[in-house]
Amino acid sequence: CQKWVENCRRADLEDKTPDQLNKHYRLCAKHFETSMICRTSPYRTVLRDNAIPTIFDLTSHLNNPHSRHRKRIKELSEDEIRTLKQKKIDETSEQEQKHKETNNSNAQNPSAEVVGDEQDEDILPLTLEEKENKEYLKSLFEILILMGKQNIPLDGHETDEIPEGLFTPDNFQALLECRINSGEEVLRKRFETTAVNTLFCSKTQQKQMLEICESCIREETLREVRDSHFFSIITDDVVDIAGEEHLPVLVRFVDESHNLREEFVGFLPYEADAEILAVKFHTTITEKWGLNMEYCRGQAYIVSSGFSSKMKVVASRLLEKYPQAIYTLCSSCALNMWLAKSVPVVGVSVALGTIEEVCSFFHRSPQLLLELDSIISVLFQNSEERGKELKEICHSQWTGRHDAFEVLVDLLQALVLCLDGINSDTNIRWNNYIAGRAFVLCSAVTDFDFIVTIVVLKNVLSFTRAFGKNLQGQTSDVFFAASSLTAVLHSLNEVMENIEVYHEFWFEEATNLATKLDVQMKLPGKFRRAQQGNLESQLTSESYYKETLSVPTVEHIIQELKDIFSEQHLKALKCLSLVPSVMGQLKFNTSEEHHADMYRSDLPNPDTLSAELHCWRIKWKHRGKDIELPSTIYEALHLPDIKFSPNVYALLKVLCILPVMKVENEHYENGRKHLKAYLRNTLTDQRSSNLALLNINFDIKHDLDLMVDTYIKLYTTKSELPTDNSETVENN
Repeated sequence: CQKWVENCRRADLEDKTPDQLNKHYRLCAKHFETSMICRTSPYRTVLRDNAIPTIFDLTSHLNNPHSRHRKRIKELSEDEIRTLKQKKIDETSEQEQKHKETNNSNAQNPSAEVVGDEQDEDILPLTLEEKENKEYLKSLFEILILMGKQNIPLDGHETDEIPEGLFTPDNFQALLECRINSGEEVLRKRFETTAVNTLFCSKTQQKQMLEICESCIREETLREVRDSHFFSIITDDVVDIAGEEHLPVLVRFVDESHNLREEFVGFLPYEADAEILAVKFHTTITEKWGLNMEYCRGQAYIVSSGFSSKMKVVASRLLEKYPQAIYTLCSSCALNMWLAKSVPVVGVSVALGTIEEVCSFFHRSPQLLLELDSIISVLFQNSEERGKELKEICHSQWTGRHDAFEVLVDLLQALVLCLDGINSDTNIRWNNYIAGRAFVLCSAVTDFDFIVTIVVLKNVLSFTRAFGKNLQGQTSDVFFAASSLTAVLHSLNEVMENIEVYHEFWFEEATNLATKLDVQMKLPGKFRRAQQGNLESQLTSESYYKETLSVPTVEHIIQELKDIFSEQHLKALKCLSLVPSVMGQLKFNTSEEHHADMYRSDLPNPDTLSAELHCWRIKWKHRGKDIELPSTIYEALHLPDIKFSPNVYALLKVLCILPVMKVENEHYENGRKHLKAYLRNTLTDQRSSNLALLNINFDIKHDLDLMVDTYIKLYTTKSELPTDNSETVENN
């Protein structure tokens, strides 16, 4: 306060106490630098904790003859202050009388009555009881936000952990008691007036307050999304939240600083019925979260095996309503793994699950990885370079790689020997759980059905590996990848036409690998049992796997590539020639205008697009020798003069948010990273969709006053106290 008074040059305020300054004096937000302002809106400006006013024009009065001899405001005496207070009370009484009359006259006009209520609530002063109630609620919200950001579950000890006859509070109640014992007067006063056998804050009230916390913090992100206009929707893999399946939802948008951001906005309960899921997905985004899907320009879904077909229905339904919400691949997921997860073959789903379990098993401890390293060293003595490469791969999350199936086939012998060694270890270096898991996984990877599946996937997906890798490369790689899709589809169609020949080679590779691992070649037990009574069946193992694995896998991948890389998607990728480095590689002979027609309605000046694109090309074609061509959309958006090309700027923003484009600056991809960290660090039964949002978005500013006001409007009246809804606790 002293620094504020000094900067204001108000000597008459120097003897005032901080409490007097806070209650009776105000300073306009225009006196603060923008860096000192945390958040602003038409109704409230929130300053940073260390904000100091520095913007003052102390010479303007010298040039204004009317202000040179202006008198200072007179200091009021106690009698004058008392008179003003009484006048204020009289005015308040008159306003209350008018308020009653307005309610009577607007009895037949509900909308007018609501507006009147809101206006009067802003005018009427709060009573002492209401002020205390707001301070009490603010303390409760502070505790809940702390628990969310620090990932502290609401519940404490499990019932079976507590000795009989002993009562222990949950984590929320414990933190409340801690703050009371630390001397927080508001909480202490409320605690003293609460009955002994009632919870200080009921479970119902906690749930209500958490929903408000979640909504307010989500709204901070969604406000930025709406300001940006255009966005894309991305869902991650289905997760378990306290025993229920949920879809994590993220949004992509370009913020006011021209940075591409990917933020987590909440969990959506998963529905088994695809059509119901599509309806709820749309309703949540548009009605509950308030996003206008007319501005959605992309959608992508990362899901595990078994869920992809349902999410494809969701994508189709959204495309029917919003044709510009292009269905794309997500940049954070390798194309080959995404295609493998979408294959509707049970054997493929089982194999993918086994691969994930094997990878997770060896990452349980460094000792297990060292054991695998030693086996790899022995097996690859004649190829030390490949052995070293495989060791490095094993220490990473290799199941998400483009070449994951090639890596697995090369590693399979080492994995089998290592798992078998752990299971049969006579030195008892491993506990029973590790040895038991090793036995189960060894049995799974030495199953002939598993071996055939990974060999077929390795060979089929080899045709899409380079294509998929380019999609996750630089902007120029993505642009040229779009042109190579035709060649990829041509190769896969050629494989389909000659599937007998290709499958013969694949099956031979699988049988050789099985022989190397001493695995017996046989049909799945379920199929053998079904064929026991069929004497006419001449089906061999080779023909069985051709019909049930190779043919459906190739057919599905061809169709999936056609669906995901639709005509609109390819047109959008062709617009990447706007990026100057891509222009340079094309010798500045580009035709973006033809492909940009799909975004014409998104442009500020569509009539001048042709001329603007011509100027854009000329600018970079005749640039100075020392000027480098921007190589990414991120660099192009941050050009200091980008706003002089408004149509190009708008196109780059829309292209940037397509889920297939990678986030260039990892700092702005925190939503997904924080989501993974929360799921990794939180037990399934302790997860909460409300607390998760607070934890994942811990860096987002929050407005406690807004949360308190929202709670009072929704759940209390002026005569109610929050503990009216308290729950009774039985004494042990």
